[in-house]
Amino acid sequence: MPAEPNEQTHHWDVMEREAVYLLTDPDHHPAIWSVADMGRELEVRDPDAVVRPLVNAGLVNRTSDGYVFATPAAFKMVALVGQVV
Repeated sequence: MPAEPNEQTHHWDVMEREAVYLLTDPDHHPAIWSVADMGRELEVRDPDAVVRPLVNAGLVNRTSDGYVFATPAAFKMVALVGQVV
């Protein structure tokens, strides 16, 4: 039987999902964000901790100067599951 996810893991999953939705929302511009601006928008203390797993998963690309944007995989994921809040 799989272990129950703990509260902290669930919280991080929600923050990552919100970050992907922010980057893929066609009504919310810009399409490219600084990590710091994303942190302010999502009200996250450590936005890099939210962005890093998304980069590792291939859902977000990071530029050399600290900006991030959604990959085609992120847009496809959102198209498949929708923006479930």
